[in-house]
Amino acid sequence: MKIRILNRQDALAGGLFVLFGLAGAYIASSYPIGTAMRMGAGYFPLVLGGILVVLGLVVGLRSLRLQVAANEAHEVAEALGRGAAGLRRLAGLRPALFVGAGVLAFALLAPHQGLVLATVALTLLSGYAHQEVRIRELLGLSVALAFFGSAVFAYGLGLPLPVLPA
Repeated sequence: MKIRILNRQDALAGGLFVLFGLAGAYIASSYPIGTAMRMGAGYFPLVLGGILVVLGLVVGLRSLRLQVAANEAHEVAEALGRGAAGLRRLAGLRPALFVGAGVLAFALLAPHQGLVLATVALTLLSGYAHQEVRIRELLGLSVALAFFGSAVFAYGLGLPLPVLPA
């Protein structure tokens, strides 16, 4: 039997998650932990470190494959997949670009145009990160989020953000 790494990036990410989770849990263990009802300073970092370790193990193990015998058809399919991987990487930029544009639009619009318009712009631009965009769903979601965000942040918490353009 042979263990083979299918995705080096996932294996490295999983290892780093485990490493950071263990380091965080180790540091948190020097603080008082407490109980779930009366949490100490180390309780949340310890739990978060444990979750990070589990997540790292899941990500790392998914990048591995146990091979009993070499399969030539698999190697041919893998070689063909490498050519298609370049095209997938280019398509992978779409979400990052649209989500980044949405966050930038929110940051620029919120102080001057208000929370409602900034939230609508954020939702619409970020929604285009998905390849199958449904404009009706995005419009409904943006209206609901704008209403909720205004109610919670401007009125509920009293943050000094304009709700509508001045």
